[in-house]
Amino acid sequence: MTGARGEEAAIIDVRGWLAEIAGHTFMQATRVPLDELTGWREDPETGDIRHRSGRFFTVEGLDVRHPAGPVTSWTQPIINQPEAGILGILLKRVDGVPYLLMQAKNEPGNVGGPQLSPTVQATRSNYTRVHEGRRVPYLGFFREPRGRVLVDVRQSEQGAWFYRKRNRNMVVEVAAHVPAAEGFRWMPLRHVHELLAVPDLVNMDARTVLACLPPQGGARDGDEGFGALVARSRVPGRRAAHGMGEILSWLSGLRSTTDIQARPLALGRLRGWRRAGGRIAHDTGRFFEVIGVRVRAHGREVGGWDQPMIAPVGTGVVAFLVMRIGGVLHALAHARADPGYTDVVELAPTVQCTPGNYDHLPPRARPPLLTEVLAARPDSVRFDTVLSEEGGRFYRARNRYLVVETDEDPLPGHPDFRWLALHQLDELLRHSYYLNVEARTLVACLHGLTRDERLTAAAR
Repeated sequence: MTGARGEEAAIIDVRGWLAEIAGHTFMQATRVPLDELTGWREDPETGDIRHRSGRFFTVEGLDVRHPAGPVTSWTQPIINQPEAGILGILLKRVDGVPYLLMQAKNEPGNVGGPQLSPTVQATRSNYTRVHEGRRVPYLGFFREPRGRVLVDVRQSEQGAWFYRKRNRNMVVEVAAHVPAAEGFRWMPLRHVHELLAVPDLVNMDARTVLACLPPQGGARDGDEGFGALVARSRVPGRRAAHGMGEILSWLSGLRSTTDIQARPLALGRLRGWRRAGGRIAHDTGRFFEVIGVRVRAHGREVGGWDQPMIAPVGTGVVAFLVMRIGGVLHALAHARADPGYTDVVELAPTVQCTPGNYDHLPPRARPPLLTEVLAARPDSVRFDTVLSEEGGRFYRARNRYLVVETDEDPLPGHPDFRWLALHQLDELLRHSYYLNVEARTLVACLHGLTRDERLTAAAR
C-alpha cells in the first residue's frame, strides 16, 4: 500500500496501538497544592522546592539581567536538574530499510495519553532507580553501547524553563534481532517521520533524537517537489549562503559578547511572582505557573508519585522561514539567548514565542516576523501542526510548529539572524549546544517531508 492510503493506514494503525496500550496501562494526573506534595519540601530559608532524596530536580529562582534585550531584567522560577539523562533509539535494517524501536510512553503532562517515545527515555535518577522502581528496558544498549553508534551527542533542553539541562541523545544500530517488549514496537523510519505531522503523537524526546539522525536515504534522480528539495539540500557540500567557518565565527562572537547574566535567587524572593492557592504564578497571569501534580499509574516503573510541574499559559508559535538559495533550501536561524542555556546563545527557529506574553510590551519588543508567519499564505506553509513538549516536567505544554517558505529575505543584514543550508544544520547537530530543542523539532519535521511532502487529511 502506497501514497495517501498507505500513510493513512499507518496513522490509524499507530493510533490503534497507542489506544490499546492506554487500555492496558493507566495514568491519572491530578493537580494538587504545592504544599501537599508527598516527598517534596519547601526549604524554610529559600522557599526552593526539593525532593526529600536530594535527587530528581529542584524548583529554584533565577535573577536575569539582559541589558540589550527588549526586557532588561526579570526574575522567574526555573527547574534545576543537573544530571544528564539518556534519550536513545535502537535502529535496525530490514532489507536495507531502517526501522526504529519506539516506545508508547505516557507522562503526567501529556496531551492525549501515550505518545511515541524513544526506546530509552530516562533521567539518571530514574535509571539508577532512586525511586526503587523497575529497571529501564534496553538501557544496556546505551550505557555501554552494543552495536554501531550513529548518534551520540549531548543536547540542551528548554532554556527558558530549565537551568542548563542537557541529555545524551543517542541512536545505536543493532545487527542481531532484538525483540520488542510489551509497550514497544519496531516501526519503519518513514512511518515515524510521517507521524510527526499528527498533533501530539511523537513526543519531544523522540523528536530531538530524530533530528540528530544522519540522512538514511535521499531524493532519487528526477524526484520533484518540496520533499525532494529537502533531501537534496541535506547532501553535504552543497552550495550555502555562508560558509561553515563564517557561521561558527558569527556564533562564537555572539556568545563572547552577549551580556546576559543569570544568577540563582531564592524562590521566595522573586519579584512579580506570587505563591497563592497552592501554586506559583506571575502577577500578570502570563508566562507559566508552577503547580503540583499527583500521579497514579499502572505500567510504569513505579505506581505513583507527586511532583511539581511547569504549566505554560497559552500555546506557543515556533516557525522556520525557509528559502531556496542557489537551488538549496536554507532555514533562517535566530541566535537566541535564554537564561538557562549552557553556552549563552543557541540557534533557534526564526520565530519562537508565546504571542500572549508580549501583549503588554511595546511593539519593538514583539518578536520579529511573528506577524508575517501567522499571516503566511496557505500555499507557502510546508508544515503546520501542534506538538506537545516534554510531559515529564511540563503540564500540557504545546507549540504550533510551522515551516513557511519565502522567496525573499525579510531581515537582510540583521546581526542576530543567518540563513543556514539544511546540510549545515545536520553538521551542527553532530555537536553539542548549537541548535536549541525547538529548532531540533523543526529539523526533524523537515526531515519527515523528504518522503512525502503532503500533510494528509488523516494527519489532521
